[in-house]
Amino acid sequence: MAARMATTSTVVGLVNSSLSSPKRTSLNSGFLKSQVTARNPLKIAQASGGKFTCFERDWLRRDLNVIGFGLIGWLAPSSIPAINGKSLSGLFFESIGTELSHFPTGPGVTSQFWLWMVCWHLGLFLCLTFGQIGFKGRTEKYF
Repeated sequence: MAARMATTSTVVGLVNSSLSSPKRTSLNSGFLKSQVTARNPLKIAQASGGKFTCFERDWLRRDLNVIGFGLIGWLAPSSIPAINGKSLSGLFFESIGTELSHFPTGPGVTSQFWLWMVCWHLGLFLCLTFGQIGFKGRTEKYF
């Protein structure tokens, strides 16, 4: 029996296992292009690293012409003296000056600053939005 135990060299739990180093797993990220080619026909090869997207990469399509012309396009009409002989821009900038005169304390709830600020910025953002729609619509031949 002692001779029989000396001749067997296998351990019961390790008969079919290999003692080599484990396989390395690579970490994948959505920011890196995959090395494997996509098999899905809906995936576009060069757009967004091989992933199918519904929107263009530059969906905002920012153009400095729109910002410049939109700002000028809002400053011109808001500078017309239509409110008791004063313009909206003048009233807004004047209210900024009065609120800065007592600087550590912010504007009160009943201050006219809030009305002029909301009206002025609402007009500016509407002008910029419609300018973006009109400028890009014209360049991309929507109308």
